[in-house]
Amino acid sequence: MDVNADLAEGFGRWELGDDTALLDIVSSANVACGFHAGDPRTLRAACSGAAMRGVAVGAQVGYRDLAGFGRRFIDMDPAELVDEVIYQIGALDALARVAGTAVTYVKPHGALYNTIVSHTEQAEAVVEAVRRFRPGMAVLGLAGSEWLRLAGESGLNPHREAFADRAYTPEGTLVPRGRPGAVLHDPEAIADRCLRIVRGQPIEAADGTPLSLSPDSICVHGDTPDAVRIARTVRRKLTEQGTPIEPFAPPPALVAD
Repeated sequence: MDVNADLAEGFGRWELGDDTALLDIVSSANVACGFHAGDPRTLRAACSGAAMRGVAVGAQVGYRDLAGFGRRFIDMDPAELVDEVIYQIGALDALARVAGTAVTYVKPHGALYNTIVSHTEQAEAVVEAVRRFRPGMAVLGLAGSEWLRLAGESGLNPHREAFADRAYTPEGTLVPRGRPGAVLHDPEAIADRCLRIVRGQPIEAADGTPLSLSPDSICVHGDTPDAVRIARTVRRKLTEQGTPIEPFAPPPALVAD
């Protein structure tokens, strides 16, 4: 099972999350691309840390929304969205290659991630951007989303994601962050939940109904309180129960110039 987390989400003197500690735990790093968070130095540092540890680097593309941390919907022209996504992947891939690795997958961030679950036009734009950057590239998203459906139809390599620390609706979508209980905090309870997911056992949706997930990767958010403790507990519990942690889109064997 792959375990991923969001990294490089600081900006300048503003620091968010403990990238160094998380890189020792996860197998894939969703690295910000500068539009919702992250400056070039922060992005390159995250890529260098990933390269040293054999952690896969994914481009966490989003809306151009630094003030809102990419969590506000933007009704963009699809052609503009294509160009902005290509720009973000390309910028991060350049920094990753200087660090001795490369971007091996794409995972949208925040409002864009949630929008393309059902917004066909924007999902098509993100798929087109990834396809133009690299045909057949791995992508990560919510099971049953338009994003993954269209990605598969276009020849990309879709992978399903589950969230360790987020509550689900009975339909399998994420409970909006503004609602009580949307974000989970107990490391042991979260780890037990992840173990059930890996074993193919149902978890409880927000209303208590059973919900079955079959992910290729489990996300632990890097910007929540106790993120490192949660990620460490999840990894320990999975490995103790015989589940190896490895990236779904392994990094290439590159050497920095």
